[in-house]
Amino acid sequence: MMSLNAFSQNDTLNNKIQLTKPVAKLVVKDLITGDGLKLELKTLNELLEETNGKLQTQTLLVSNLRTQVSNYQSIIDQKDLQLGTSSELSKELEKQLKKEARTKKLYKITTTIGAAAILLLLVQ
Repeated sequence: MMSLNAFSQNDTLNNKIQLTKPVAKLVVKDLITGDGLKLELKTLNELLEETNGKLQTQTLLVSNLRTQVSNYQSIIDQKDLQLGTSSELSKELEKQLKKEARTKKLYKITTTIGAAAILLLLVQ
């Protein structure tokens, strides 16, 4: 078994690492590529959040428009119902007007006949 003294802590303050030139180039290239990918990922996430916000806004707009269409349809249905009721009332009024015209004509004829009968009785 190893004891705690087996761990070397002599070189913990020395932060120098020496790499060969080709390896150093590859490390720098990987670091730059990694930084670029992190920035790209951050930008894509921001773009995704903005797009999701726009999608939610559009969803709300579509929902509101559908509600408006539904309201307009109910208004149209009510107006159609009112128009039908108005048409029925108009037909009934026409019938009553014709009936009143016939009654008035009958009264005129009856009055004329009655006046003529009274004149005949008075003349006799």
